[in-house]
Amino acid sequence: MAGVSDREGYGMEGNGFYIYTINTEEFADEGYFRQCYNQLSASRREKADSYRFLADKKLSVGAGSLLDKGLRMHGLREAEVRIGYGDNGKPYLPDYPQIHFNLAHSGRMAMAAFAETEVGCDIEEIKTASPKLAKRFFCPGEYAYIKGLEGESQDYAFYRLWTLKESFLKATGMGLRLPLDAFEFSFSQDGGVAIRQNYNQARYRFQEYDFGVYHAAICVQEPGVR
Repeated sequence: MAGVSDREGYGMEGNGFYIYTINTEEFADEGYFRQCYNQLSASRREKADSYRFLADKKLSVGAGSLLDKGLRMHGLREAEVRIGYGDNGKPYLPDYPQIHFNLAHSGRMAMAAFAETEVGCDIEEIKTASPKLAKRFFCPGEYAYIKGLEGESQDYAFYRLWTLKESFLKATGMGLRLPLDAFEFSFSQDGGVAIRQNYNQARYRFQEYDFGVYHAAICVQEPGVR
């Protein structure tokens, strides 16, 4: 795993994918924030402007800037490409179907993931776990896993499962149209991730990251059967 850090975010390359993250505290510098804002497309600037709170505006600009940075790897810019949206809202590039990407943000962190196949990502700020929410929406085995832990370990487990589930939903393009208990995650003793799902015949692999109080998950579809 290679990493490169600069003011525009932190980039890491994995097996068939790469990600960028940014902490929007960087935008405390008004000049830097305005620079990033001005280089984005009119639609992204309009989306950022639609938010009432500055923190949300910064997250929107941060996500757009990471998308722009990833597209530069392909000789493209966010302000120049056409972005379409699937039936469930997943963004894609109609003119560049070989480039797959996904965006996520939480708290003060924004993330962008790029891959050669369908990809989904999620990042969440780790707070107090909600076992009641897990019981209502997660699979029984996942709920039992969370309930078997306490304190910070339970908080981490809850958000680990949440980000993995969100990343899978986004990779499939189904979003919340696919119930959270329609697929189940389990973990091996060495921390490996396995998914049991009947949504399709495709195979997926997962990668997880910790950024301080934030946990992130990436889901990438393996080439081949869909």
